[in-house]
Amino acid sequence: MNPAFPPGFLWGCATSAHQIEGSPLADGAGPSIWQRFARTPGRIAGGDSGDVACDHYRRMHDDVALMKDLGLTAYRFSINWGRVLPEGRGPVNAAGLGFYERLVDALLAAGITPLATLYHWDLPQALDDRGGWLNPDIAHWFADYAAVMYRALDDRVPLWATINEPWVVADGGYMHGVLAPGHRCAHEAAVAAHRQLQAHAAAVRAYRAMGRHQIGLVVNIEPKHLAPGATGADRHAAALADAYMNRQYLDPTLLGRYPDELREVFGASWPDWPDAEVEALKTPVDWLGLNYYTRAVVQADPAGWPVKAVPVRQPGAIYTETGWELHPQSLADTLLWMHQRYGGLPLYVTENGAAFYDPPHTIEGRIDDPLRVHYLRTHLAAVQSAIAQGADVRGYCAWSLLDNLEWAHGFAKRFGLVHVDFQTLQRTPKASARWYAQLIARHGADLAEVAPPA
Repeated sequence: MNPAFPPGFLWGCATSAHQIEGSPLADGAGPSIWQRFARTPGRIAGGDSGDVACDHYRRMHDDVALMKDLGLTAYRFSINWGRVLPEGRGPVNAAGLGFYERLVDALLAAGITPLATLYHWDLPQALDDRGGWLNPDIAHWFADYAAVMYRALDDRVPLWATINEPWVVADGGYMHGVLAPGHRCAHEAAVAAHRQLQAHAAAVRAYRAMGRHQIGLVVNIEPKHLAPGATGADRHAAALADAYMNRQYLDPTLLGRYPDELREVFGASWPDWPDAEVEALKTPVDWLGLNYYTRAVVQADPAGWPVKAVPVRQPGAIYTETGWELHPQSLADTLLWMHQRYGGLPLYVTENGAAFYDPPHTIEGRIDDPLRVHYLRTHLAAVQSAIAQGADVRGYCAWSLLDNLEWAHGFAKRFGLVHVDFQTLQRTPKASARWYAQLIARHGADLAEVAPPA
């Protein structure tokens, strides 16, 4: 066997609280912005909600046993802020905090490293009523919440992430209104982005004062490529799109400056942040998390908003159920770009996966998903390639462990390695899960030789 991945490389799956836990108001928890959003007609496909989701809140021990059976060595989960602090601040809900303490203990007992994400889009509704990510006080609120979690779990959690995909929070929640809280305002999107970075910085500073392990930030990156015959206008549009999606969060955090192109992207909606305030966003982290799903081949389009660029579908390419092109080479390229641009920080692939069609119920007790097996194989080969070229990649988390509530898509898009029958909530590992388990058992060695399950 040829060792493909370094010793200690973490093999995991990822989930988020609102997408799998269910019981959002159980045991004294406070509502999040997704409870209100889900009850606004037309917001979520099929009228779905996270009221039950995968019922992980009540089936946690069974799900951890499932992870152990798959041989996972890491599990990335998020904490529902309002489950721990029902009002977003103030008294701690002991029952809600206890759930995450039991989860971490169960993971450790199963030999699985916990990776905890403090915020994965489920802002407490009580804080949104006070302005949410538009309120300048939210950085302090977030740091106080983070400190509660550090005190409770830092003796057992070696890897912390502050915020998951801040671009999606600002773009989906404040620019286009397709995610909670459902606003549609360019100026608000710029403010929400800035407030998230302030919150991230405050949470990292709080961790430096009391933490003993490592903390990082998780971003989604989508490389912007040009089609053959691209014009100057296409190149300019692609540069703006790259700044807006791929550099708006990492540059301030790690370089202490916003990309210059953002002033053109936002126009009159761009706030004139004081230089000292921007410089204060620069906060050294211990690692970066990359959520990679696809690339975009773009061309200029004056109707695009806020960036005058639109994706162009590529002939002959494989596309997922969410319309994303399967392009593993861009994962390797992105890992190397992050390694080179941001000083060789340790990297984790914190999400990578695909929604392909899976039937709602098992067929003879099984689910075969050859396209997902192909996706995993080719993207893990890309990770291997990036490591061979010098990127310090220390772990990989497939998205997702379970079929779940895929936000505004409801239950219509299935990303899980484990099938969930949403009528019975029965879990069934798909062929992709069995393939991944085989690969983990070999620590990724001879990746191309690990055959799909018969």
